[in-house]
Amino acid sequence: MSEIRQLGKRDYDAIFNLSQYAFQYVLSDEELEKKKEETARHIIWGAMESEQIAAKLHLIPLQVYIQGKVFNMGGIASVATWPEYRRKGMIKDLLHHALNYMKANGQYISYLHPFSVPFYRKFGWEIAFAEKNYSIPMDTLKKDWKAKGYVKRMGENIPVLQEIFQSFAIQFNGPLRRDEKWWKERIFNKKKVVAVAYSENHEAEGYLLYNVKEKKVEVEEIAYLSINGLRLLMQFIANHDSMAENVEMVVAENDILPLFVNEPRFDQKLQPYFMARIVDVWSFLKHFPFKPGLEDNSLFIQIEDEFLPENSGLYYIEINNGSTSVVYNPSVNSGQFGIRCQIQQLTSMLLGYNRPKELYEIGLIHGNANEVEKLEKLIPSGQTYFPDFF
Repeated sequence: MSEIRQLGKRDYDAIFNLSQYAFQYVLSDEELEKKKEETARHIIWGAMESEQIAAKLHLIPLQVYIQGKVFNMGGIASVATWPEYRRKGMIKDLLHHALNYMKANGQYISYLHPFSVPFYRKFGWEIAFAEKNYSIPMDTLKKDWKAKGYVKRMGENIPVLQEIFQSFAIQFNGPLRRDEKWWKERIFNKKKVVAVAYSENHEAEGYLLYNVKEKKVEVEEIAYLSINGLRLLMQFIANHDSMAENVEMVVAENDILPLFVNEPRFDQKLQPYFMARIVDVWSFLKHFPFKPGLEDNSLFIQIEDEFLPENSGLYYIEINNGSTSVVYNPSVNSGQFGIRCQIQQLTSMLLGYNRPKELYEIGLIHGNANEVEKLEKLIPSGQTYFPDFF
C-alpha cells in the first residue's frame, strides 16, 4: 500500500498537471486560477511514490436533500492516476481512505460520476440518478400556453434563483443544497442567459438557464414551483421560434412536459448518470425519515458491504412517533427472517431510485416476502434528481 497524504496549495501544480493529463484538457492561466479557487473547498489526497503524486482523489463536502431532510454528502471527484502507476490498487486505497474520513466526519452518503459503473460498483457505489434529455422541434412548443404572468430576463441574481431552486429541489431525492459559492463557481462558470417567470402577483414561479445558438435553444436547467410557472417558461421558449428550430433540455426523470403538448413523440433520451453509496449504514438508517403508520413498524435488514465490512451485519429498525431506533449486530443473519441485501441495493432503495419489491422480484434482495412488502410501505416514494456535476 502506498503512502496516502493530504495535499494542499503547494501541490496544486502537480494536482492539475495530473488532471489535465488524465482527463485530456488544457487550462489557460486564467482557467487554472479559477480551478485553484474552486478547489479551495476540496479535501485532496494523493497516493505517493518517491515523494511524487502517483494518484489522487478529491472529496467535496456538500449537503443534499433526501425526503425533504438535509444530509451531509461527500462528493468524490477528479480521481486520476498516472499511467505508469495504474492497476496497482492505489484508487482502491484512496477510496477506502476517503470513506473512512467521511464516516468520521458525519458524511453518511457519497456521490460520484463514474468513468466506469462496474469499477465503482465493486466498492459499493450504485446508480442512483438518471438524466433525461429532450430534443424538441420548436413547432411542438408553438401554442398558446395560457400562462398568467410574465417572464423577465436578468443577470445572475443568485438570491432569486436560489430561493426557487431550493423549493423546487426539496421535492426530489438527492439534489444539492447549493450555496452561493456553488452558484458562482459551478453554475455560472460559463455564460448563461437567465429568465425568471413571475405570476400576476409578481411572485417568482420558475426560471430557465439557457443559451441560444446555431438555431437551438439549449436549456441547461429549468426549475418551477407551479404549473403556471412551467407554462410561462414554455411560452417564453416558444417565443424564440424566429431564432431557433429546436429546443434541447435536461429534466428530471419524471418530467411532465410531454403531457402538455399535442405531439409528445419528440426525442427523449434517458440514461444513468450519478452513483451513490451509503457510507455509514447505522447513522443513515437512524436519520432516514421512514414513513410510519403500519401496525408493525419494525424490521430486520441484513447488510453486506464487502469494501467497508464494518457496515456488514444485522440491523433492527423500529419507527415510533416519527423517531427511528436502530440496533446493530455484526453477527450474520441466520436467514430465517428479515431482508438481506448488498450496500448497493440499500442505497438504491432508500434514495428511491429502485423500489424494494422491484429488486426482490429480480433477485437483488432476498428474504421474507412479507418483510419486503413492509419495507416497501416504510420507504416514502420520491423521484431522484441531480441537476449538478462535479
